[in-house]
Amino acid sequence: MRILIAGDWHSELHEEVVQQALRDLGHEVQAFKWCGYFGRPRGVLGWLAHLVRRAQNKYLIGPAIRRLNRDLIATAMLFKPEMLFVYRGTHVTRDTLRAIKEALPDCVLTGYNNDDPFSPAYPHYLWRHFLRAIPVYDLMLAYRHANLAEYVQAGARRVELLRSWFVPERNHPVGLSPAEEHLFEADVVFVGHYEDDQRLECLEEIARQGIRLRLFGPGYDWDPVIRKSPVLNGLAPVRLVWGEDYNRALCGAKIALCFLSKLNRDTYTRRCFEIPATGTLMLSEYSDDLSSLYEAGVEADFFRNRDEMMEKIRYYLANDDVRKRVAFGGHRRAIDAGHDVVSRMRQLMTWVEVIRRQAC
Repeated sequence: MRILIAGDWHSELHEEVVQQALRDLGHEVQAFKWCGYFGRPRGVLGWLAHLVRRAQNKYLIGPAIRRLNRDLIATAMLFKPEMLFVYRGTHVTRDTLRAIKEALPDCVLTGYNNDDPFSPAYPHYLWRHFLRAIPVYDLMLAYRHANLAEYVQAGARRVELLRSWFVPERNHPVGLSPAEEHLFEADVVFVGHYEDDQRLECLEEIARQGIRLRLFGPGYDWDPVIRKSPVLNGLAPVRLVWGEDYNRALCGAKIALCFLSKLNRDTYTRRCFEIPATGTLMLSEYSDDLSSLYEAGVEADFFRNRDEMMEKIRYYLANDDVRKRVAFGGHRRAIDAGHDVVSRMRQLMTWVEVIRRQAC
């Protein structure tokens, strides 16, 4: 099948792995990347043009947005995809999708969003194009259970739950060299962004107990916060880890923590698949949804508050054999349950084929 993937493409973790997985499944895939429409131009006045482009990218209005949508239509007309997969379509307008559907009626318009477009915590302008376009898509892919009914209420024709995934080439057990151990070895690691929830207090308690803790994530989020913390300020500056370093950061720890984003109303997150895939024990904030994916104490473990988290950290650090057994159980579950990206894309294509048959 010919598939056109449209997305921001600002990182290698999202659209890129979807593209590769679909190619692995034998499909012909072309990319439409809109991050380049908002890059910094050269020249004396480049900084001014960059500010204007940044404003257009943020508020989703202006000539760059119009040009992006015209070019997406033109690309579709040339490539003639049988499916258009729009990844987090903040920049794609309803009229653009209608134009593509009118010209290519057999093309299945598919929308996916790993964020929560219905969360009241986001500014309205971020999702206005996306929300208006929902009724035009043939298939909307919800990241979380809460969004299923919300998409239907917003006029979606068909909605399916497509969870996030791990990428076997990126998330896998690996041994560390002595130099890498110096950078990544820890009793407990957390890799992720800062939110004003219990995660700061949890990390402070871990450090207070003298447990070896490492923290990785966006420094602009973490550094202003932990520099005020008497027990965490030694971890600043916090740095992002990508690719193999991200994998090493997880593999270098005995326990990897997972917190659930309140901004996105998450009941699970991408790291709930990536951590077990590395063979490291996942200790996650509890949700009913997540407990349906992994058996507590057998394939992962969960905590509801700081005290329960500390109790389980101490238990697993004192019982190495149990920790390794649970970590291995999670590793097997992540693989056997098909939480990898290729399995997810295979499921997606099953839905798309059903829609195509029903349209005939």
